[in-house]
Amino acid sequence: MADATYVFDFDSTLVRIETLEALADLALAGSPDAEAVRAEIGRLTDQAMAGEIDFGEALRRRLALLPLTREHVRTLADRILDEGTPSVRKNLAFFRDNPGRIVIVSGGFREIIAPVAERLGVGPERVLCNDLLYDAEDRVTGVDEANPLSRAGGKAEALKALDLTAPVVMVGDGWTDAEVKQAGAADRFYAFTEIVRRPPVVAAADAEVRSLDELLHIEGLTGRWSYPRSRMRMLLLENIHPAAVERLETAGYQVETVKGALGEDALIERIKGVHVLGVRSKTQVSARVLDAADKLMAVAAFCIGTNQIDLDAAAERGVAVFNAPYSNTRSVVELAVGLTIALLRDVTDKSAAMHRGEWNKSATGSRELRGKTLGIVGYGAIGSQLSVLAEALGMRVIFHDLTERLALGNARRMPSLEALLAESDVVSLHVDGRSDNTALIGAAQLSRMKPGALLLNLSRGHVVDIGALAQALGAGRIGGAALDVFPDEPATNADPFDSPLRGLKNVILTPHIGGSTEEAQEAIAEFAAERLLGYLNRGDTTFCVNLPNVQLAEVSGAHRILHIHRNQPGVLAELNRALAAAGLNILGQHLKTDERTGYVITDVDRDYDPAALRALRSVAGTLRFRMLH
Repeated sequence: MADATYVFDFDSTLVRIETLEALADLALAGSPDAEAVRAEIGRLTDQAMAGEIDFGEALRRRLALLPLTREHVRTLADRILDEGTPSVRKNLAFFRDNPGRIVIVSGGFREIIAPVAERLGVGPERVLCNDLLYDAEDRVTGVDEANPLSRAGGKAEALKALDLTAPVVMVGDGWTDAEVKQAGAADRFYAFTEIVRRPPVVAAADAEVRSLDELLHIEGLTGRWSYPRSRMRMLLLENIHPAAVERLETAGYQVETVKGALGEDALIERIKGVHVLGVRSKTQVSARVLDAADKLMAVAAFCIGTNQIDLDAAAERGVAVFNAPYSNTRSVVELAVGLTIALLRDVTDKSAAMHRGEWNKSATGSRELRGKTLGIVGYGAIGSQLSVLAEALGMRVIFHDLTERLALGNARRMPSLEALLAESDVVSLHVDGRSDNTALIGAAQLSRMKPGALLLNLSRGHVVDIGALAQALGAGRIGGAALDVFPDEPATNADPFDSPLRGLKNVILTPHIGGSTEEAQEAIAEFAAERLLGYLNRGDTTFCVNLPNVQLAEVSGAHRILHIHRNQPGVLAELNRALAAAGLNILGQHLKTDERTGYVITDVDRDYDPAALRALRSVAGTLRFRMLH
């Protein structure tokens, strides 16, 4: 494959536009018939590219519809370099490194194609296209009809005249490109569908390529990436914010979205062939799911928690897991403050009474936030920010955390949960989802709270014994509660919700919306997407929750080998022996381990036999091996 000649179409292949349609926009500016003429030109283009009408006839009919001048042509020629196809523009090195193996063949016009060919390093003798004819007033009158490219079958005829001896590979988006192989002028034909996909053309092709990266990969050539991004599948569940989809698709990846969560069996069916999985809090990524994931490289939790993912099983399979630990912090904190005020003022019950037509202006039971003691259980990102806002509103803040934390402002650390409960007017829970936190607040803890105190849970549903809380509320021991999370939550918005807390006085129930603000969801989407791209594109594991964290720069002037392995003796030594045996010159190497996993990143010179890398996959303890360039 390395000795092939690569023949490229121009319109919708090397550039993202159709030349005649762009010229029509220029020539018809201000014309009252512009819309109708553009539509007819587009229709003729599509018919010609799909093989429904003769190319020569379509060309003549389209030119006849346009009042084209030399000035229109020059204007488009001046800006054509800005219209390059995205993957072509990012692989200019391929063209510049192989000028003798590239041919451009097109029914388009030399004045438009020449600037692009020059930029790509393709000599004029290897550019086959039409030449426009002008009258004395510089109006376009047609094309040189002696040129075979002005008529049907012209591409094959023109290429045969070049007498190309090497295997010829035709790359294009239209039927005239498919005809090149059918006429025996090419050995292989790839339907190029980055800009437009025409089913009859794809059906006639040896293969479909959605980018130049895919073409280079199939042909065994070195491109931007060791594996084309457009062939990597991403599955995002639970209505993840469109900002993530846009960011990942802009980077060239293939993204599929599902609105709701998937059960274990359904996910097992869907995850085959998926390289990246994105979930929120409801989808359970179990060991069974990971066993079925034949290509999975990474999982992104588009939320704070990761207890819905079997992190140990993922690490054992070399699957990196990322989350967004800070992106919705402000949203959760603001809801906690709002709920506290609403509970202290009995807002929801008074509002419900008003809706029933009852007017109750009594101040009985309504209290100010100022001067009350807020007890925060869990002083991480959310708890500590809540501490700052609550203190600014005049509250006295105490907190309890199993981990040593820096107290912010005047907040005071409490030696035990029991001590905090006994002193707090309001208790707000902000702990993680580990199993040890199950029923952290049960009947015993509720009995230690101050009479009439309030309880908020915006952390995890299993942290509070709901039955015990319902009894404490019913008995009047607890003055009110607000819960945003529950032990059992509906899978979708269409499913019913039930709880012993429904209908109780001064109880606010919200449907797991702590982080569900537009700002937070967009921030989560952007953060998690960037973490995924950092890992996929350069091997960066910053903020990874189950593999050693290594911050890496972009690969520059080298190829990067990523090796994830069990943390056992001798792996690095064996890996380096394999690298030496393969004749690779190491430019830089990083090793980071935790108690379970090791992660080695090695940058090497580009000059090596790719087949020699196979030995790296067999190094004892290998969990995952990946090559980046």
